[in-house]
Amino acid sequence: MTHMHKKTFLAKQLYTGNSCLIDHAVVIEDNKIVDIIPNDQTVSNAGPVYDIIAPAFLDIQIYGAEEKLLAVYPTADSIFRLYNYCSLGGTSHFVVTVATNSNTIFHACIDAVKEYWQQGGKGCLGLHVEGPWINATKKGAHLEEFIHTPSMDEVKALLEYGKDVIKIITLAPEICSSDIIQFIQSQGIIVSAGHSNATFYEATEAFNNGIGTATHLFNAMSPLQHRAPGFVGAVFNHPTAMCSIVPDGYHVDFEAIKIAKKQMGERLFVITDAVAETTVGPYPHHLVGDRYESNSILSGSALTMLSSLKNLLYKVGIPLEEALRMVSTYPSKAIQMNDHLGTIAIGKPANLVCLSETLEIENLITSDIS
Repeated sequence: MTHMHKKTFLAKQLYTGNSCLIDHAVVIEDNKIVDIIPNDQTVSNAGPVYDIIAPAFLDIQIYGAEEKLLAVYPTADSIFRLYNYCSLGGTSHFVVTVATNSNTIFHACIDAVKEYWQQGGKGCLGLHVEGPWINATKKGAHLEEFIHTPSMDEVKALLEYGKDVIKIITLAPEICSSDIIQFIQSQGIIVSAGHSNATFYEATEAFNNGIGTATHLFNAMSPLQHRAPGFVGAVFNHPTAMCSIVPDGYHVDFEAIKIAKKQMGERLFVITDAVAETTVGPYPHHLVGDRYESNSILSGSALTMLSSLKNLLYKVGIPLEEALRMVSTYPSKAIQMNDHLGTIAIGKPANLVCLSETLEIENLITSDIS
């Protein structure tokens, strides 16, 4: 292995995920962060001074990009395109997602991730299987013909085929037995509760029994009502349950995000839920303004993590340091990868985004986390 020289990246503001350091530099060697020092201690030829350096962003729910939805084009090429799209939005790592579908499509998507890795593809942590073990009452744009309650044999077969590839499964806890949920978790897979019509009590019980996160707050879940606090109420009220949100102003009104943030604090994080234009397959996503619809139902966003960050800042009024955590630190915690991603610390892989004062991406430093 060739020995890399140390590289130094200077920042006026260095956001580590834990704090903000003024006029500090990150020193990188062999793709690892080896030091964090004040700028005046660096060598004079260290390179440009960036306005902002922060942990690179992480997107754990994104379906495709550049006209290649993974479910329609389950190939390594689709994931290479997605990597490109993510990189342009400041995202170093992502979990590519496939919505409720047939086993044939799930298998093809699993194969595509393996191919991508075999071809040296970077950034893709694995597959997020969203459905089909969800509640048809809260299907959203998902296809009812595939939605069902699974048997243990079916779950074991899919997890066996998707071993080391499937990283997250979104399911409705009231549709799946606790044995099945525990089995999925025993395989090292994150279970996220979503597309659920659970009551407040059912959802709370699911969180108490070990489901740590939920999928796209407010969307496809029983709402908060004063006599039926629902799934949303359970998320708000729980001390530890985390939940993703899609901050495009269409999936959720920006004022509702403001309310959720007050309730949830560090438990709320961002996904783009971004899809790609497609005219074939069961989910014909069409761009309508700056969102996507499938069969006239809101089906996905046109966000990047960078545009999400700007919306949090300028539309919701969340301070920069906290908004940065919502696109990096918190999602990495939600998928239990905070030892590798989401913070800038000595000994961690170097995954940094360098931003201008106006939040344009000037550099993205990515490292393998294996």
